[in-house]
Amino acid sequence: MDTTNCYHCGDSCEKEHLVFDDKNFCCNGCKTVYEIFSTNNLAYYYEIQESAGATPKATANKFNFLDNEEIATKLLEFNEEGVQVAQFLIPHIHCSSCIWVLENLNKLNSGITTAQVDFPKKKVRITFKSNQITLKELALLLARIGYEPNISLEDYQKKTDKKDHSLLYKLGLAGFAFGNVMLLSFPEYFEVGEFWLDQYKHTFRWLMFAFSIPVVLYAAKDYFISAYKGIRSKLLNIDVPIALGILVLFLRSTVDIIMDWGSGFFDSLTGLVFFLLLGRFFQQKTYDYLSFERDYKSYFPIAVTRLSVSGQEENIEIHQVKKGDRLLIRNEEILPVDAILIKGKAQIDYSFVTGESEAVLKQSGDRLFAGGKQIGAVIEIEATKSVSQSYLTQLWSNAVFNTNKASNFQTLTDAIGKRFTLAVLTIATLATAFWLWQDPTKALNVFTAVLIIACPCAIALAAPFTLGNLIRIFGKKGFYLKDTNTIERLAKIDTLVFDKTGTLTTHKETEITYHGMPLNDEEAALLKNTLRGSNHPLSRSLYDLLATYDIKTLDSFREDTGKGVTATYNNNTIKLGSASYTDGRNPEISETAVHINYNARHKGKYLFKNAYRKGIEKLFTSLHSKYKLVILSGDNDGEREILEKKFPFKLPMFFNQKPQDKLRYIEQCQKSAHVLMIGDGLNDAGALAQSDVGIAISDDINVFSPACDAILSAEKLNALPLFLELSKKSIQIIKLSFVLSLCYNLIGLSFAVTGRLEPVIAAILMPLSSISIVVFTTVATNYISRKL
Repeated sequence: MDTTNCYHCGDSCEKEHLVFDDKNFCCNGCKTVYEIFSTNNLAYYYEIQESAGATPKATANKFNFLDNEEIATKLLEFNEEGVQVAQFLIPHIHCSSCIWVLENLNKLNSGITTAQVDFPKKKVRITFKSNQITLKELALLLARIGYEPNISLEDYQKKTDKKDHSLLYKLGLAGFAFGNVMLLSFPEYFEVGEFWLDQYKHTFRWLMFAFSIPVVLYAAKDYFISAYKGIRSKLLNIDVPIALGILVLFLRSTVDIIMDWGSGFFDSLTGLVFFLLLGRFFQQKTYDYLSFERDYKSYFPIAVTRLSVSGQEENIEIHQVKKGDRLLIRNEEILPVDAILIKGKAQIDYSFVTGESEAVLKQSGDRLFAGGKQIGAVIEIEATKSVSQSYLTQLWSNAVFNTNKASNFQTLTDAIGKRFTLAVLTIATLATAFWLWQDPTKALNVFTAVLIIACPCAIALAAPFTLGNLIRIFGKKGFYLKDTNTIERLAKIDTLVFDKTGTLTTHKETEITYHGMPLNDEEAALLKNTLRGSNHPLSRSLYDLLATYDIKTLDSFREDTGKGVTATYNNNTIKLGSASYTDGRNPEISETAVHINYNARHKGKYLFKNAYRKGIEKLFTSLHSKYKLVILSGDNDGEREILEKKFPFKLPMFFNQKPQDKLRYIEQCQKSAHVLMIGDGLNDAGALAQSDVGIAISDDINVFSPACDAILSAEKLNALPLFLELSKKSIQIIKLSFVLSLCYNLIGLSFAVTGRLEPVIAAILMPLSSISIVVFTTVATNYISRKL
């Protein structure tokens, strides 16, 4: 019988055996896929994981229904200016090689722009150019390379995606084996001298061996795969010693029962895998819960302006938007839903979705897609769908905004895991060398015992449980983080940079006075309609102050970030903003003002006496002793004196800062510090993205900035020191967990290096360390959060 396995999929080549490029294939489909990958320089696919592919199925005429434009449109998430976005459910995604090849689809077809894989949900989101590849051709391409998409309109409408239960199966198998092996091990633990137990002890040992085989080959396979990839990439990740421990436990135990030296460590082996998988299961449940909160509990605390039948404007929470609602979208606001343009001239920037920043012009009646950003005058839209918080979450995590923050930051687990791995291998080598010189008969036992007892399962569990629980706690308190990596970066912060307007100040209590020539009704109406389109805090304050005038559609609208606004209507032009922007004059240093220039004539100015958020003095005082504080503002330094009086200490203040100036300042600070930037998300997007951690303050400003790492509800700003303190405490909890784990390892190693490791000791220490770490991290994070 021919037992040759296929190079692509790993199946046996019994029915058909093809040879190409000195490699064996089970069918022409697998050979074709190999040719495709090889021709397009994607052969590395097979180096990531051997036999990772799936046999392509016959797909002729299978996707013909995608030729129907109406059906294809329902499957598209985005369709604008020749760029389309579709998301496919692909059940075959199972390993890192699948992720790698799917995220390199652009090498197979130049019409594909990007592809993002959601591994837990087995989905891939693909952006492609419709003039180069159609949706049908894309589905056929995926099927040809063994990743046939599961397309069902009913599934898409009901969102009943199939879930991956493989972790649950592995956990169940490991738990079943662990329970049975422990039961079979008890007689030898206590050395019961009962005749029948003694007669059948060899049978019990081989039964334990049988129970352990599927645990090692199936339940624990992910750890071996991860360790192998790490070694191939010349990285000693935390899974290397775990995989070594599992492998040595199994081999050592097998040798023990073959040579009749004892019952081995099968109980410790199955227990170790069970608790590792249990930790992974709890971690998955934690993130599933967080995902649920994001979807249904208004994860982003941002508002949207809804228009009533009478035309009245009201700010509502974004998840309250329903199909048919008429919404007002201002300059720089993101469309929260798919909609139809009802009124106004839309210039939609879809860079948040596609990465392409060129604005698309739209007329009344045109369809608009969620995620686009309006550039220009205010528009009115009618929602054709309800808001999907999960879509906004996806937008926040879009690869377009993936900076190198996380990739350049070494997590605590990675840093300690590498050192731990080196330490374990060093101790094992030195102890073995000593016993080779002292008593060679114990050398092998000592080497295997060290690797067995020093398995870092507790270390692997500490960070996921601590940080995952903390993200949940933060979310309940109005502080929403993008990922757990952000917490570790928060703990390292030593410099805090604050924007002033909209961050330290609130427009709700601002005092405004007008100085200049009175405005007639025509001028006031144009002023009102111009302010209506801007989201700057001063514009919002002034807009709320003015009396109601008829709403008109402006002929043109332009907002120059950090400077002012220009609009025209019926050949009349109005400019609002700083003195230099409206008239080219130098501003008064001691004032915060919005100047009005109507048809090239200076009419007057609105003077603002900023109202600072309550508790700002206490906030800065509590932060001052621990952090370097800086204020960056785009306004003039008219309120420098007020700020200096508020704080009993000196702190750097920089005014007249343009967005690029803020970004450059952050870059300069990062040469010697870890910087946290807190802004309102309007003029601070660049600085938020550049900083080590960027926090966007969310008030009733209807702007969402994907550039940030976290969103903080404005009313929770005074709790910032507590959030920072809790982040530092969480790292201490993780370190204490590592110390606790180290204590277990030192106790076990004292038995291992002296050649006195008994199965009962390993059976107690290994699961006890895992359980105690999980309990400790959960209880500790809950305790310190309540205390703070």
